[in-house]
Amino acid sequence: MKEFEIIKKYFSSLSKNNPASLYLNDDVFFDRSKKLVISVDTYVEGNHFLDFRNPDLVIKKILRSSISDLICKGVKPQYYFISGSGNKKSFSKKNLRLISRALKSEQKKFGIKLCGGDTTNSSKLSFTFVSIGFSTKIIKRNNAKINDDIYVTGELGDSFVGLNILKKKIVLNTTEKKYFTRKYYLPDLKTNLVNFILHHANTSIDLSDGLISDLKKMLNNQNLSYKINFEDIPVSKFLEKLIRDKKISFKNVVSRGDDYQILFTADKKKSRIIQNISDRLNLRITKIGNIIASKNGPLIINKKGNKIKDFYKGFEHQF
Repeated sequence: MKEFEIIKKYFSSLSKNNPASLYLNDDVFFDRSKKLVISVDTYVEGNHFLDFRNPDLVIKKILRSSISDLICKGVKPQYYFISGSGNKKSFSKKNLRLISRALKSEQKKFGIKLCGGDTTNSSKLSFTFVSIGFSTKIIKRNNAKINDDIYVTGELGDSFVGLNILKKKIVLNTTEKKYFTRKYYLPDLKTNLVNFILHHANTSIDLSDGLISDLKKMLNNQNLSYKINFEDIPVSKFLEKLIRDKKISFKNVVSRGDDYQILFTADKKKSRIIQNISDRLNLRITKIGNIIASKNGPLIINKKGNKIKDFYKGFEHQF
């Protein structure tokens, strides 16, 4: 079964009298009366990160992906809890020092504080992060409007290339290797867009599982669909070069996930405001499509209006 099929069949009914749970159909728990926003994520070696040869980089990646859930909702993360399960090798003194220094660096960078956690001895390495913020409002899923513009921050696809470099599936020069592996380990979170998202987005999600997969999740309870303009999906200059040199396919890389950029919709009337914010912050915010009636979509088209076939849709958790 797929992750959201399990949630719907076995657990959604348990939340029906708890509106703060958002009925298990969003990134966070949100109690408006207490101004409390919480996200929970678990990460398992071999599934969510390749290995633990760079514990400092892995822990930074995990922390950033966790607080990304709050950022995309328009909420500034303030506190976190961390629990880890592993063995003596994973949690050696050397590794623990590296983890501690990495967390200290991330706390300073993002203005967050550690509150607690737990440790367990296990042959399988995993971490669970709880991220906490405070707000009287969040931007929820399933709140898009017909004809909304669809936007994405930053660039897509770099993390997937970095993962494939680490898997030794792609061989690149030293500069390219350094760039893409850094993008894999250190997603560029748009913390300076928290207030912007809160005041101008209609609906939002972070890109963890892939552009199309996350777009579907963002709209999954609405009788709406999407039209994506294939060539407008933003990629970095480094990735453009790989695509141009035919080392990788555009349509197979931009919806692979692990980018942790913000996908959101906004009213067409907001386009000038969005462009001004993008220019002022020197931050890439790209319009990639529109929300359309469900009977007309989904559509992924090129500039000639032709449908793109065999477009990778993204990752889905299977059990």
